[in-house]
Amino acid sequence: MPQPPDTETVLVIDFGAQYTQLIARRIRECHVFCEIIPADTPAEQIARRQPKGIVLSGGPASVYEPNAPRADMGIYQLGIPVLGICYGHQLMSYQLGGVVEPSERREYGRTELTVIEPEDPLFADFGTRLTCWMSHGDKVLQPPPGFQVTAVTESTPVAAMADPARRFYGVQFHPEVHHTPFGKQLIDRFLKRVCGCRGDWTPGNFVEQAAEEIRRQVGDGHVLVAVSGGVDSMTVAALVYRAIGGERLTCVFVDHGLLRAGEAEQVRETFSRLFPVHLVYVDARERFLERLKGVEDPEQKRKIIGETFIRVFEEHADELRGCEYLAQGTLYPDVIESGATKHSATIKTHHNVGGLPPDMRLKVIEPLRYLFKDEVRAVAAELGLPEEVVWRQPFPGPGLAVRIAGEVTPERLEMVRAADKIVLEEIWRAGLMREIWQSFAVLPAVRSVGVMGDQRTYAHPIVVRAVVSEDAMTADWARLPYEVLERISNRIVGEVPGVNRVLYDITSKPPATIEWE
Repeated sequence: MPQPPDTETVLVIDFGAQYTQLIARRIRECHVFCEIIPADTPAEQIARRQPKGIVLSGGPASVYEPNAPRADMGIYQLGIPVLGICYGHQLMSYQLGGVVEPSERREYGRTELTVIEPEDPLFADFGTRLTCWMSHGDKVLQPPPGFQVTAVTESTPVAAMADPARRFYGVQFHPEVHHTPFGKQLIDRFLKRVCGCRGDWTPGNFVEQAAEEIRRQVGDGHVLVAVSGGVDSMTVAALVYRAIGGERLTCVFVDHGLLRAGEAEQVRETFSRLFPVHLVYVDARERFLERLKGVEDPEQKRKIIGETFIRVFEEHADELRGCEYLAQGTLYPDVIESGATKHSATIKTHHNVGGLPPDMRLKVIEPLRYLFKDEVRAVAAELGLPEEVVWRQPFPGPGLAVRIAGEVTPERLEMVRAADKIVLEEIWRAGLMREIWQSFAVLPAVRSVGVMGDQRTYAHPIVVRAVVSEDAMTADWARLPYEVLERISNRIVGEVPGVNRVLYDITSKPPATIEWE
């Protein structure tokens, strides 16, 4: 669902930087809607969107390379404010007549910044000596005509530049990361002082705008909402209920047999307590497992699960009061990781994005498509959903299928399900649930030798994964207390048949993903 017409928008042009999503998050934190768009988006298309501002992201390329990504030169003729960050700063300089060259001394990490134009609208009242975060091998040696240098570092003669008349600004450092202490405020100043944004994209406003957009899309039609019990789908159900009421709303919970222990019963109980809407329970466990039989490739698993979900919904749509629309909880990270832009690699095809079959009959409604997880939680709280739903750990649509490396079988499912239950119980017991983004068990496709009861074993290991994150675009491994890890390990080895070893995954994202598949 595109943003409603009266919503102020800032567009972030993506040149393939790992921090692009973080730029978007920082803009959203300033209560301004933004969207990430491909580098090759034509200026005419940008103009039709009538954005309040444009941000050029960082990126790994060098602007003087023949195949380096470029922005359409027409964006500089639109009269729209532009902020270039890192590669975006160099690209704007290069495209407008400045000089960019390789640095003799590259800058990585915390760097001292000297502000030489303290009245610049982005730097005013910050002081002249600041700490910022750098990550670059090229530098702007000379700014384009009409620009003035506003900040320097020891190795970078143009660490920031400005053309106030055209409202063009560039910074070599990364204001979007927390290592630049004044960075969020600098972005806020660009949005409010330079672009003139009101900053009124709040959860309350979003709820009203999203409900109005749902009413416009649906008209007199009937909506099927796929619910899983997680905050995303429950928020979608609440939004659709707010928009059209319960008479034309049918909620369906499909048990695909890939759920955590006791989850099917918990979802039905929670839903019936929160919504005066009939919930249809579909037991499709055998169907999903049959379709996954013999499948080992993770992308194929996701696509099979996505397609099977849609086929189940279609089969039940007619008997469920003739639903023409399917509302689902797709989030912005799902879209980005599924390859939303030319320079964003397809990390994994999310079952509700790339897994949708092209010939599906239901029309899809995705009211959360441009939200990050923390924004969804804020909207859920605004809608009055209880904390047990708002703070429920994310669980992938394909379920335990993407926590089993290799083929999904009933035996392997029970093994990882039992181990996963122990992980969650011990995280709850330690009072760490609000601190941990996700914690779960993974079953790899290997076995190892062990000794249990003086007997040699050749059994499976379980990998425990626990991460902290803000939006799942980046994540760090959780520093769980040793005593918690010890209890988890002892219980899994002692209580889960077929397991003789427990490992802890201490890899961040990037380079790894949160889920194993």
